[in-house]
Amino acid sequence: MRILIWHVHGSWTTAFVQGPHTYLVPVTPDRGPDGLGRARTWDWPASVTEVPPERLRDEEIDLVVLQRPHELGLVDRWLGRRPPLVYLEHNAPDGDVPHTRHPAAGIPGVTLVHVTHFNRLMWDAGRTETAVVEHGIVDPGPRWTGELDRAAVVVNEPVRRGRTTGTDLLPAFARAAPLDVFGMRTEGLAGHLGLDPARCRARDVPQHELHTELARRRVYVHPVRWTSLGLSLLEAMHLGMPVVALATTEVTEAVPPGAGVVSNRIDVLTDAVRDFLADPAHARAVGQEARAAALARYGLSRFLDDWERLLKEVTR
Repeated sequence: MRILIWHVHGSWTTAFVQGPHTYLVPVTPDRGPDGLGRARTWDWPASVTEVPPERLRDEEIDLVVLQRPHELGLVDRWLGRRPPLVYLEHNAPDGDVPHTRHPAAGIPGVTLVHVTHFNRLMWDAGRTETAVVEHGIVDPGPRWTGELDRAAVVVNEPVRRGRTTGTDLLPAFARAAPLDVFGMRTEGLAGHLGLDPARCRARDVPQHELHTELARRRVYVHPVRWTSLGLSLLEAMHLGMPVVALATTEVTEAVPPGAGVVSNRIDVLTDAVRDFLADPAHARAVGQEARAAALARYGLSRFLDDWERLLKEVTR
């Protein structure tokens, strides 16, 4: 099967393109948002092919995966036809939840695919056919060493996104353990929060080093209030890290008992962080449970099998 998909979400796409198909990725001279082409910070197989927009009309395309509302217009303009359509929604709804109408609702022939059951529950899709294919992770391996008495956090743009990403909760966690915050645009975070930089360090590392660096920290903290389901949380579990997370959106499904501490009580969460820092053996045991749970539910083979079944249904 030849699948047209835009490079929008690098981590998710890295798992998706491990499948048995040919994946056509638009590329423009400026490599802008509608033409990023192949990933440069993730390892993608040779089955991912860059195609300039002006060549798409001549390409055989069996299915299009949409991820943003305006991409349907690009399909009409660049292809001049509509192959079978799947709209992949990465995010939880924003705005007037739970009355938020999904932009794909009402598009003729489209199948709306969510990455969590929580998202499908919360988005208003009307009568549009919907499905859920939960995340899959390319296994980075059990890398946890916990050698650093620090907690790892992964969040993009924490200053701008504020309460959404739980940025305001970081001072409480920083009192429990020194934090290393990884992600995009984390610079100036300690000053923004009025924290000693030694207690809250912004860490900018290349993508290929991120997993190793995370795994050196004793515990992974997921302070995000409102998100679909952070892939960084699932990646930390694959690494064998014990996790401490807010009990919001899909987290309670992703982190079963024994794989970490999940609560909406900040005192429970900060106490858990202190416990993991003080007891590396306990952290290791819980991290092993986290890895086993992540492999069972969010393994790559299950993810690809689920997508294969869905793609056959959509294109038959």
